[in-house]
Amino acid sequence: MDAYVKRETYLNRLIVRKENGLVKAVTGPRRSGKSFLLNPIFKDYLLEQGVPEDHIISISFDVEDENTPQELLDREKLKEYLYSRITSKTEPYYIFLDEIQEVDGFEKIVNGLNNRPNVDVYITGSNSKFLSHDIITIFRGRSDEVNIMPFTFKEFCQDRTETINELWKEYYTYGGLPALRKMPTYEQKITYLQRLWKKTYLDDVVERHRVENREALEAIADALCSSIGSLTNTSRITNTLASVRKIKITDDTVAKYISYLEEAFLFNEAKRYNIKGNKYYENIKKYYSVDVGLRNARLNYRQLEQTHLMENVIFNELLNRGFTVDVGVVELREKKDGKLEYKQYEVDFIAANGNEKYYIQSAYEMSGDEKREQELKSLKRIDDSFQKIVIVKDDIMPYRDEKGIYYTGLFQFLMNDKML
Repeated sequence: MDAYVKRETYLNRLIVRKENGLVKAVTGPRRSGKSFLLNPIFKDYLLEQGVPEDHIISISFDVEDENTPQELLDREKLKEYLYSRITSKTEPYYIFLDEIQEVDGFEKIVNGLNNRPNVDVYITGSNSKFLSHDIITIFRGRSDEVNIMPFTFKEFCQDRTETINELWKEYYTYGGLPALRKMPTYEQKITYLQRLWKKTYLDDVVERHRVENREALEAIADALCSSIGSLTNTSRITNTLASVRKIKITDDTVAKYISYLEEAFLFNEAKRYNIKGNKYYENIKKYYSVDVGLRNARLNYRQLEQTHLMENVIFNELLNRGFTVDVGVVELREKKDGKLEYKQYEVDFIAANGNEKYYIQSAYEMSGDEKREQELKSLKRIDDSFQKIVIVKDDIMPYRDEKGIYYTGLFQFLMNDKML
């Protein structure tokens, strides 16, 4: 097999969960590499650790795969086959069941296997029938979810010989879905991404939730793609659909359809947080695409603003590193011309992980004093001790200014996953 991207972050998340007594469920958007993470990546790791190959039982139930063993789609035959392979009561066995939702009643088999002390079970499932809240219900709290995203920029660059600027241009245009690495032409990439939207992602959502107004669902997906990095709410989207697309729909339905798209791992929300007031704004949020290439394909490559795309990539990178991410606002009253004025200063990201917290600004360029002051206004007005970071598009030597604010280049940040 050709060298592959090892996906160290997700591999390590499986390693630390190995033999923890829970069903490991790998979730994420279709075609993001869930199956590949189990086999060959995790399988190769187990083999390197000395696990005998016949103690790793891997079955794919992908209906689009002609190698799927049709007889094993029958629950009883699958159960008989699996138990016939587990010939020892003490030696550990590792079972990978890919797209397991294709087997009717699969939860009984998986729960039964998981009750055996020497069996470690790993499963994947498609978005339309196998989401986070389903896993909690199906396995009664005896599961451990590993959510996978498309390639990070660092993973995307592995074994590539182009300049980093060329790679960045390709990445922010076509994104990081793994299958794109083997597609030699941009036309193939575009066709692949647009087909995923039309024939896979939206069909999944419509099928699962029995969506009656597909036109509205697609319009909402367009609106979220178009507004990445911008504050929005359901009322604004409702009004936009009515005025621009002539689609009449209620705020409640918009909120419901957005939740469907989030459940399908296509978008992630970032809540707006008042840093000084220590409270969330419930109705105003930002939404980011799980992959900028999917976002661009959905909009037919009409809006390739690097400022917003850079912000989306940084957001995804923070999620990939295990942070929860909010967008921040600093509210102050300041005097102007002798009068008190109410001011709000935006912080692009508040990244938190346990006791760690960082305030992060995404600044495409800071060429002049006015632009620089605009980017720093919010950070300078935060008076706690957590680290403040500015990520700029330019290739710079990292430094810290007299206010303690740390500056780094975009590529330095993306290529050094130990930063933060």
